[in-house]
Amino acid sequence: MHQEGILGVLGGMGPQATNTFYQRIIDRTQAESDQEHLRVLIWSDAKIPDRTAGILGTPDQAEAVYQHLLADAKLLERAGCTVLAIPCNTSHYFADRLQGELHIPLIHMIRETVSAIRAMGKTTVGILATDGTVQTGIYQRECAARGIEAVAPPADVQKLVMSIIYDEIKRGEKGSREKFAAIDRWLRASGCDAAILGCTELSVYRTYHGLPDYYLDAMEILAERCITACGYKLRMV
Repeated sequence: MHQEGILGVLGGMGPQATNTFYQRIIDRTQAESDQEHLRVLIWSDAKIPDRTAGILGTPDQAEAVYQHLLADAKLLERAGCTVLAIPCNTSHYFADRLQGELHIPLIHMIRETVSAIRAMGKTTVGILATDGTVQTGIYQRECAARGIEAVAPPADVQKLVMSIIYDEIKRGEKGSREKFAAIDRWLRASGCDAAILGCTELSVYRTYHGLPDYYLDAMEILAERCITACGYKLRMV
């Protein structure tokens, strides 16, 4: 039997999102017994400074976030992990810089998601994410590189997205269906043929409420890539 990889999960951004991510990995792995599942080391570091606040703040604040992420990533690398995943979209602002300091591959959640969208033939996608993810343009750049138009919400809709993320999911609530319905109306009226759930708190919302296939979940795509990168097969759903 070939040697399977060991997955390191740099989590805690937020804790519930990390929990949901690991559940996705369990659910999507083709396994008939305990021994057929991945070996996973999860470091849920809830003390990492807020990514949006750091990125949109001063250079020193951004650097503090990066250094915290780097220390955590190196901890997982030293512990023997062979593949690294960070189930937080906003933190991927630092992903290429982190990769340059690591000897193991960091699966790039944003690129993998956009590649999946390209493979589906989507041409115009809405980006539902934190202010940090939207304003740094990390999804917009990856979409543009693959000929996909990425549409960010107007300020009033973005406030609803941020409210679901910070006022509700991060506080342990289930998330407002009414707010999400308003976001959904904007997406469909704006001509998007798909939308990216580009924040892991929105992935948690999907777990609670269910969403149609129109919504592409970056966390789900990351979980799938982690499974295959470690040499395991996907359970069909």
